[in-house]
Amino acid sequence: MKLIRVVLAACGILQAMGVHAQTWPAKPVRVVVPFPAGGAVDVGMRAVGAKLSEIWKQPVVVENRGGAGGNIGADIVAKAAPDGYTLLCTSNALALSTALYRKLPYDAAKDFQGLVQLSSSYLVLAADPILPVASIKELLAYAKVNAGKMTFGSTGVGAAPHLVMEQFKGRIGADILHVPYKGDIQVTAAIMAGDIKLAFLTPSSVISQVKAGKVRALGVTRLNSQAASFPGVPSIAETLPGFEYSGYLGLYGQAAMPRDIAGQIQRDASRVLAMTDLQERMAASGFEPPTTSADQFPAKYQRDIATFIKVVRDANIPQQD
Repeated sequence: MKLIRVVLAACGILQAMGVHAQTWPAKPVRVVVPFPAGGAVDVGMRAVGAKLSEIWKQPVVVENRGGAGGNIGADIVAKAAPDGYTLLCTSNALALSTALYRKLPYDAAKDFQGLVQLSSSYLVLAADPILPVASIKELLAYAKVNAGKMTFGSTGVGAAPHLVMEQFKGRIGADILHVPYKGDIQVTAAIMAGDIKLAFLTPSSVISQVKAGKVRALGVTRLNSQAASFPGVPSIAETLPGFEYSGYLGLYGQAAMPRDIAGQIQRDASRVLAMTDLQERMAASGFEPPTTSADQFPAKYQRDIATFIKVVRDANIPQQD
């Protein structure tokens, strides 16, 4: 009798999983982007979301909830019902949050699961076009002569562009003052206005301004090659050997989300990412293909949490409140 009950219970679980898979999504899926509209995360998610809408036959509604380095939007998703209808799309800032903030309203390691990596990315070292430098080598000399007089912008204290610039400053031995902004668009606007002189920016947020000559691209953080979207712009590693940064855009759900729904999202997103027209659209915005498959991404996300704790500690960046 006990064996029968166990078998029936197992059948009930399998049946419930089948019901989930057959009925989800039965209504619009909300994806929270914890940064302002128009930035890299927003651009990438809207491109992917449009394709997922076609597959799911339901709207994918991108909701921008910026603030606190992405923590406001992440908290909204962490506290939402784990039913697959409220997802989070963000950069590796989510993995960084545990290291950067003294106290968070959510636990990045326990409350979230990585679902799928949507893209990989590099950063572009962007400069005010009036700045009298045209290469990394010239910037090194100029920064040393003008120590303490130059400024750089980022999307917030401890955000990837901030950390990468701190590493860059350490390599060249220059004092460049930090000015934090709310998002990529604000940083790009500040460079064009001459309010700051430098910034590491995502390709999608600066590519059109570089083409228009409104911002100068000095280098990219790819290790061994130039970027196809920025022809003629060298790798910073050509001047500073080994200098590299590779970020990513990811789709996340609550850790308690049913496995069958998480699996469907992973499969459908992987299918979308294989579409040639989406790949071309993403490439045109400066995104590169994912470096991690959907089944590998959950473990990568957890490893990155531990990695960023070490990075922040080594850079002596104080935890934020």
